[in-house]
Amino acid sequence: MAKTSKAVVEASSGNVFADLGLADAEELGTKLRLCVVVNRILEARGLTQVEASQVLGVTQPKVSALKAYKLEGFSVERLMHFVTALEHDVVIEIRPKVKKGEAKVMVVSAA
Repeated sequence: MAKTSKAVVEASSGNVFADLGLADAEELGTKLRLCVVVNRILEARGLTQVEASQVLGVTQPKVSALKAYKLEGFSVERLMHFVTALEHDVVIEIRPKVKKGEAKVMVVSAA
């Protein structure tokens, strides 16, 4: 009979990049959430990668990278520009943090 080992499960902080100990975890989390929004809008519109590249003003390989969640080469500002190019508003709200600890950047999508 094979030996079984108990898996160690650790609760997530809510940001996988922070859990991995990456220095730019907050920015990566923000980029990822914006990328999810962009990809959902593109999917809802049924755009091909070529059509999406024309709307976003980038090359088709950049759209391919975006669809694969390869975040290198995409700044938060550029991703927000993609959202507005897709005819959605970006609203930035500044408010006091609710919980103790580090303040957070949140992306909430109505799309």
